[in-house]
Amino acid sequence: MKKFSIFLLAFLFFPFVLCAQERQNNFEISKSLDIYNNVLRYLNMNYVDEINPAELNETAIKAMLKELDPYTVFIPESEIEDVRLLTMGEYGGIGSIITYYDGNVHISEPYENFPAHKAGLLPGDAILEINGVNTENKTVAEVSELLKGQPGSKLTLKIKREGEKDIITKTLTREKIKIDNIPYYTVLDGGIAYIILNQFTKDAAKELKEAFLEMKSQNELKGLVIDLRGNGGGLLNEAVDIVNLFVPKNKLVVYTKGKTPEQNRNYYTKHEAEDTDIPLVVLVNESSASASEIVSGAIQDFDRGLIVGQRTFGKGLVQNILPMNYNTQMKVTVSKYYIPSKRCIQEIDYSKKSKNDTISKNDTLGPQFKTANGRIVYEGHGIQPDVKIEPETVSTVTVHLYAQNIIFKYANKFFKEHKSIPAADEFEITDEIYDDFVKFVEGQNFEYTSESEKDFDVLVKTAKLEGYYDNIKTQLDVLENELKSHKENDLLNNRKEISEILKMEIVTRYYFQKGKIISTLKDDVELNRAIEILLNTNGENEYETLLKGVQ
Repeated sequence: MKKFSIFLLAFLFFPFVLCAQERQNNFEISKSLDIYNNVLRYLNMNYVDEINPAELNETAIKAMLKELDPYTVFIPESEIEDVRLLTMGEYGGIGSIITYYDGNVHISEPYENFPAHKAGLLPGDAILEINGVNTENKTVAEVSELLKGQPGSKLTLKIKREGEKDIITKTLTREKIKIDNIPYYTVLDGGIAYIILNQFTKDAAKELKEAFLEMKSQNELKGLVIDLRGNGGGLLNEAVDIVNLFVPKNKLVVYTKGKTPEQNRNYYTKHEAEDTDIPLVVLVNESSASASEIVSGAIQDFDRGLIVGQRTFGKGLVQNILPMNYNTQMKVTVSKYYIPSKRCIQEIDYSKKSKNDTISKNDTLGPQFKTANGRIVYEGHGIQPDVKIEPETVSTVTVHLYAQNIIFKYANKFFKEHKSIPAADEFEITDEIYDDFVKFVEGQNFEYTSESEKDFDVLVKTAKLEGYYDNIKTQLDVLENELKSHKENDLLNNRKEISEILKMEIVTRYYFQKGKIISTLKDDVELNRAIEILLNTNGENEYETLLKGVQ
């Protein structure tokens, strides 16, 4: 009875504690707003130069939100189109990826059958003016804002094309640019259906269902691979509905916990599943986040399929977009995601961040949880794959060839010189093409510092500091010459990986996004491993063995 009385007293006292805390917070907010208003007003009256109150206000808000987490952000009126892109996968614009180099923003990749492509814009075209606004030295973000606008509105571009002297003027009509949730799907050899899902915007689940049922109706499928690599997430309901395609009705896929009761919600599968039996593999990597982690985590927790690849990003925070005055918005973290095993997928606890902390990911495993079959899974560090594949590393020379746009520029040159190439899955970098590429590199003033050279420089400085340099100078000179000799062969020694990126870049000029995807399938390590598991080509029946778990 005494325990019950204490519990009742604590229960009755708890609302008063909350009310007191709320009153204290309200006082602090009122006090802070008063101080802030005075600061801004006194600056306006007394500061030596003219101030821009709107810019200062936006800076102050962003600095305040930066103290919380990376996903709670202020959205000014000028960025509303970006919100539409995040939620709907569409925006008003010309339909092209753009990139900055050599002092200008350039067309990098026009989307097929959108305004940039229709107007004949090519990769490498430098954008000099947009509707009379000079774009020299403007950032990609600034140029992107100028290119966006209401569908149906016109804009005039002045561009400089590589190898041509005259300035070209193009008039384009903006369109609603809808980025595909599913850029490609196909049935691979052996009857494995393969679907790439790039994002979770509106109708993602519907489109995935249609793609899967189309392939299923026309083929005898032996398995399905859903590729979520690089998928940063999107709409929660789309993730739940995608799980529902392969998991029965009335299963809890994900639930959220927040500060207020209305943020605590359960999300169940609402429909009968389309297929609960087809062997399923989900591909993930370190860039698979949020909704991707809900799908892969739920599939893993239900033991409905296997996860292959690398550990996912670890974003288990839920954001709501709140409309505010003057056509501004704020994206606010309101709760955390928990998947069927009751684990949270969030990697970093931002609530424990202090001003001097450096927030970093950590590789230690969190608390243990169990899947439906009793397999051990872990909380707090994204989704750990059932079959882990180390990410491929890229050589220093390849990184610099790509970063300095050498590969990009050669692909532009190749496109001008060749009217056509074989199909995307047949085109290869021949000896002739690669030799021509090497000659092109030699004419580009291509320079870079290898990691070995960096380490050598440190060694020389340390030897001089410690007084050893004069005694070992002969050996150091020999080593330096050896490093230079090996570096001269980097283009030949790393031909395979350079050729893969070069092939992808060239194919994109002729066959756009789909061609790029098709050209990479044959050499895709994670995809080939998934196919091996589904087709049991190694005779070990890994799929069933891994899903059995602890009995």
